[in-house]
Amino acid sequence: MDKVDQSLISALRHDARASLSDLSHRLGVSRTTVRGRLDRLRQNGDIVGFTVVLKEDVQTDAIRGLMMIGIEGRGTDRITRQLRGLPAVRAVHSTNGRWDLILELGTGTLAELDAVLAQIRRFDGVSTSETNLLLATHKQS
Repeated sequence: MDKVDQSLISALRHDARASLSDLSHRLGVSRTTVRGRLDRLRQNGDIVGFTVVLKEDVQTDAIRGLMMIGIEGRGTDRITRQLRGLPAVRAVHSTNGRWDLILELGTGTLAELDAVLAQIRRFDGVSTSETNLLLATHKQS
């Protein structure tokens, strides 16, 4: 993947509905070049699809946090399924090192976050946890 491909992907991340003409103008290449590169990137599997971003997807929660969880025994799959069912859980990441899972949480109030943390800590198999509030996001993909 060269610089033109990377610029094309960057432009598509900004506006996936941009026309071939707009993309060619932004990149300083012909429409044929843009079409060919898009086709190649899709065929190679570099671009696997396009998606819609809804307004609620980009709205930020008033309270956001990261919760690291240590799990005893072999309950990781079961706990992960339980976590996916909680509305305040924005993402579940498996990891190595001290923690087994890292959660991205989002709520409207500290009281709601506290209730979610208490609920998760009561899950059978959750042995330890640590939570950090996110104060600001300086870059988001």
